[in-house]
This record gives sequence, C-alpha cells and structure tokens, in this order.
Amino acid sequence: MSPSSLSDAGARPPLLRFLILVTLVVIGVALWYLFRYHLSDEGEISWYTPERACDLRQGACTTRLDGMAELSLEFGVHGPVQALQVLPLEVRLEGLASRSAVVEFVGRDMDMGLHRFPLTPDDGAFRGEGQIGLCTQAVMAWRANVVVDTPRGRLGTWFDFNVERGG
Repeated sequence: MSPSSLSDAGARPPLLRFLILVTLVVIGVALWYLFRYHLSDEGEISWYTPERACDLRQGACTTRLDGMAELSLEFGVHGPVQALQVLPLEVRLEGLASRSAVVEFVGRDMDMGLHRFPLTPDDGAFRGEGQIGLCTQAVMAWRANVVVDTPRGRLGTWFDFNVERGG
C-alpha cells in the first residue's frame, strides 16, 4: 500500500466537514443563548408595560408597577444622548420599599451585548452611572430596562429612546 492511499483513506469528504462545522456553530449559538438567558435572570422578574411613551432625553420617565408603586428613571443629562457618554442615572420607587435597583441598556433592533449597571441607594433613590454602547448605525434604538428588588419580588419596566451618532 502506498503512502498516498493511506492519507486518502483517512480524509473526510468535503460535505462531512461542512456538516461538522455547521453542527459546531449551532451548538455554539445554543450555548451562547443559554448563557445569556442565565445571566439576565429575566425569568424571575415581573415586567410591567410603561403607561405612556416618554423621552428620557427630556427628563424623568415614570410608570406604575401594578398599581402598587410608581417607578421613575432619569438620565442626569438633558438633550441628545451620545454613545459612550457617561450618564448619571437615578431610579426612584414611590409606594414600595426596594433593596436594590439595576438599569440595563439593551439594543432594541440589534443585540448589543449586556450593559448592566447596578445602582447604589442614596437618600431615597438609587443612583449610579451608565454608558450606552457604540453602534455603527446613524440612529440606534435603545431600551432602558429598570429592575428593582422588593419584598414582593423583582419588578421591572422599560423605557425606549434613540441615540444618534455624533449627538
């Protein structure tokens, strides 16, 4: 038996190599989704739809959480929000005690990764800083998810806003 016939016997057909590659990619994507879901803890949060549209670039946005409390989020800047700009964040919860608050920025039309900012209790509110990720689109649609940890469980709402490239 010649050396060339031995190497040909162990070679995989191109279709088999392609199918192995596709299988590995599918497994990788499935593991990524599973890991992302595990990190987000979304299954443990009671979500409440915002009552009305609001523009965080113009001031605080407020919504009621199941009629029991009022939650508001405010960026510490008024006017255009730019990508990578450090934003002072303030969350207030009226009518219900809370142990913690977290703001997470999520791309509405495009997965932009996990941008989670835990806030610190400060004089009846939760304060901290956050930052919007960079995107190549001229206008990027974002969602600010706000989650508070209360004696009634984790409650959340969201506020949508747009960021324009270059301000």
